[in-house]
Amino acid sequence: MAGGGFATTAGGGQFEAKITPIVIISCIMAATGGLMFGYDVGVSGGVTSMPPFLKKFFPAVYKKTVLEKEINSNYCKYDNQGLQLFTSSLYLAGLTSTFFASYTTRTLGRRLTMLIAGFFFIGGVAFNAAAQNLAMLIVGRILLGCGVGFANQAVPVFLSEIAPSRIRGALNILFQLNVTIGILFANLVNYGTNKIEGGWGWRLSLGLAGIPALLLTVGALLVVDTPNSLIERGRLDEGKAVLKRIRGTDNVEPEFLELVEASRVAKEVKHPFRNLLKRRNRPQLVISIALQIFQQFTGINAIMFYAPVLFNTLGFKNDASLYSAVITGAVNVLSTIVSIYTVDKLGRRMLLLEAGVQMFFSQLIIAILLGIKVTDHSSDLSKGYAIFVVIMVCTFVSAFAWSWGPLGWLIPSETFPLETRSAGQSVTVCVNLLFTFVIAQAFLSMLCHFKFGIFLFFSSWVLVMSAFVFFLVPETKNIPIEEMTERVWKQHWFWKKFIEDDYDNKNYPKNKSNGYDSQL
Repeated sequence: MAGGGFATTAGGGQFEAKITPIVIISCIMAATGGLMFGYDVGVSGGVTSMPPFLKKFFPAVYKKTVLEKEINSNYCKYDNQGLQLFTSSLYLAGLTSTFFASYTTRTLGRRLTMLIAGFFFIGGVAFNAAAQNLAMLIVGRILLGCGVGFANQAVPVFLSEIAPSRIRGALNILFQLNVTIGILFANLVNYGTNKIEGGWGWRLSLGLAGIPALLLTVGALLVVDTPNSLIERGRLDEGKAVLKRIRGTDNVEPEFLELVEASRVAKEVKHPFRNLLKRRNRPQLVISIALQIFQQFTGINAIMFYAPVLFNTLGFKNDASLYSAVITGAVNVLSTIVSIYTVDKLGRRMLLLEAGVQMFFSQLIIAILLGIKVTDHSSDLSKGYAIFVVIMVCTFVSAFAWSWGPLGWLIPSETFPLETRSAGQSVTVCVNLLFTFVIAQAFLSMLCHFKFGIFLFFSSWVLVMSAFVFFLVPETKNIPIEEMTERVWKQHWFWKKFIEDDYDNKNYPKNKSNGYDSQL
């Protein structure tokens, strides 16, 4: 696959860039980190709804869900802190490890950080598949969490840096597409392993995570590091050679010089996290943090983590709940593909705003339906109503999958300048995992206390985040990463005052040769 094209620069020139096979292959390899992340998200909800797994590790929940069905509240039967810790411990570990991943991404490179993630994943899979007690299970989840922290730190940055600007959005969303494929794969595996006689199917579900773990590890061994990373570490000749390979042309001097200049300025920053707090970096920081918080408060992970548990709560039988989770997983994948084809055409804002409307109404309808049909001790969902609930869940999932899912990662990875990119991505991953942990740890308890109101809670957040996007998130499609300051932040009605004060008045004088800020 190859194509010709140019990326426009702020100074009016162009960077020549073909879509080369090495770019496509490198991005697909790197995005397998998303496959592993997605499998971990999807598999936990399935195994926690399997009676043999509950009997071995969570006998109190097994007693409530299997032995005492008639006396327990529909909404509260899975409310167990230990069970929630099994799911959420992965994200707490990821939250901690992302700070170490920031250091390795900057000093050792994007590629080596992805390789470290692969080794963590393999270790975690081994512990989980062989678990004999809850402690082994949690250790496995913690190792997987460390893998998530390293992969989510390195992969989006790798994808943004290696892709030509005009298809950067589509290639970056490969990470999110792989997350959704991983979730679907996990749901399919859970549906199959639940039927295995002897009660050991959950081990196979957890063990098959080894496939994406190996794919990521092998992929990290095969890909080249990004020109940005090589130049940042002083390997200029190697960086230029790689730039020629990935752009498919020898005419890379303008882009190379811009990367060298960006790297020079980045090296002057001795404390990237402290630099991140400076006024001129406020727009990127605020937007990145807000997007991660809002992404979790759409309620998506509550549905993706606990889809089988949620459908069980609504009165679906065990097989039916796993089957419904497979359907939502398939919708998730297909909708992410929609995002790949539209994100660089329609833009980021359009997708986020449209999805806000779709998610709000689908959650509102689910809340009304459950309020009428599902009480504490009875579920009056007929087959028709049950199908309608699944359709509404799919409507919600599809909207998220072509908007907040991929764009929550894409926008931060393409807006931070090089000198704060690694630190910015670390904060992005950290905030995402913190609020993923909060939702994972709290959802089953929230479902018990809020009942159908849980969907009203999440839908009200969708209104807030849509207003935030409308007023404060600028469009970044087709703009080279190095030129965001001039072409995005300085043009925005609100954020320009943060940029102009710092850049124009004191820190960064204009570069006379190219007409825009020398730090670019």
